[in-house]
Amino acid sequence: MQKLEFLLRRLGASIFVLIGVSVITFFIARVVPANPAAFYIGPKARAEDIERVTKQLGLDKPLPIQYAVYMQELLRGDLGTSISTKRPITEELAGRIPATLELLFSGMFIAVLIGVPLGVVSARWQGRPIDVGVRVLSIVGVSMPAFFLGLIFQIIFFRNLGILPLAGRVDGDLRFSDPLTVITNFILLDSILTGNWVTLKDAFLHLILPSLTLAAYPIGLIARMTRAAMLEVFGQDYIRTARAYGVRQYVVVYLYALKNAISPTLTVIGLTFAFALTGTFFVEILFNWPGLGLFTVRSLLNLDYPAIMGMTLFGASGYVIINLFVDLLQAWVDPRVSLN
Repeated sequence: MQKLEFLLRRLGASIFVLIGVSVITFFIARVVPANPAAFYIGPKARAEDIERVTKQLGLDKPLPIQYAVYMQELLRGDLGTSISTKRPITEELAGRIPATLELLFSGMFIAVLIGVPLGVVSARWQGRPIDVGVRVLSIVGVSMPAFFLGLIFQIIFFRNLGILPLAGRVDGDLRFSDPLTVITNFILLDSILTGNWVTLKDAFLHLILPSLTLAAYPIGLIARMTRAAMLEVFGQDYIRTARAYGVRQYVVVYLYALKNAISPTLTVIGLTFAFALTGTFFVEILFNWPGLGLFTVRSLLNLDYPAIMGMTLFGASGYVIINLFVDLLQAWVDPRVSLN
């Protein structure tokens, strides 16, 4: 009952957050001095055509009425039509979300797989060279811009070593030699489901560099937070008691200490995941990854208001859902966490 009440309370608050985000984004996007009707028609738009499209898009109405119409359509699941691509926003998002999620999950998997053990090792051997090395690596990962790190990876692994592809999700020649049957639009998953092992290998190789680039920042944050939480737990009485009774070191570290120190790390993982959901722009542009980030940047450059609104609401919804999931996960992992 307590978790249900917490869930309903958070969902109610999330609705107000999303409404606030929609209001702010809608009105800020509309005050930009540009004519979306002219963008919609093209570079050779005539005055009468611009006037006709302006009425067709409802841009001649006052902003409050435009917002009310937009919200009515949004409640029916209609995000509008992209000004630049002339396609429904829902279709654009549905076609690009799998690419972004594939990159996002891969990057966060690498970040958790590397960041948590690094933090544990750093805390266990505090003050030793391995601890210094982990802290330096964490600072470098947090401070280095993603686009710069991605360029370094491309120069080393593509230009100099020639072992990894430069950009894209798969090699374009595979469309003719080993075409992939699309089921979910997740290339790795579709390759496994259809038994297309050539495409699976090629897609995996294309995923390595952008995933590592995206994972660098979360690795640094997760490692530093895990180290700080572990050091705090190591100072607790029950840890000293366990060591005094001769409990094996790996049991003390990984069963007792890590379990009680993981709660703040989960918070960092959740927030980093939510940040990466809308923070893949540089990575997707650099590696020509056909996901939401690349689509959003093009929409911003073209002043594509419906696409900007759709992406903003999608990102805000992702933040809300991930934060709610992290809160519930913390309560499940650590009984000391209250949902009141």
